[in-house]
Amino acid sequence: MNRTTETVEDEVVLLDESGTPIGRAPKSAAHGPDTALHLAFSCHIVNPIGEVLITRRAVTKQTWPGVWTNSFCGHPKPAEPLLHAVRRRADFELGLELDTVELALPLFRYRATDANGIVENEVCPVYLATAAGEPDPNPREVAEYRWVDPRALATAVGAAPWAFSPWLVLQAKELELFRA
Repeated sequence: MNRTTETVEDEVVLLDESGTPIGRAPKSAAHGPDTALHLAFSCHIVNPIGEVLITRRAVTKQTWPGVWTNSFCGHPKPAEPLLHAVRRRADFELGLELDTVELALPLFRYRATDANGIVENEVCPVYLATAAGEPDPNPREVAEYRWVDPRALATAVGAAPWAFSPWLVLQAKELELFRA
């Protein structure tokens, strides 16, 4: 495992309303009560027996602390290809090397405000990946994880959406993975 280091001084890519890059901002300044639209990504990891990995965000996270969510999320650095960013974050958050990565929802976009008033405002392509190993979570990012049946997760998300990140709730409605 070769975990990269990431800091709040990393930069995110700012976007205009059409999704075109228009600049960059420090990651530490990119999330607040008036968050500018920026580029992110989400990834759902599936294991060899068809279970999907969900994670509970560390309670020290700035947004949605302690909430169950998809496998991992992140932001590409300026000029970093999205696929490279996905693989980098899988290693950083979960200590996992991904076997395959496939773009599932290229145009996913959402805006949501958490209980602390912090806004997520992202164009967030969604990826599906496979991995054969067990996670070794970074405790600054992940409090715990579970491998679950995708259909059971879809049922739980539908019954108690407040227990999950808003982006997982929205993605579960759109991804074929949760309807198969």
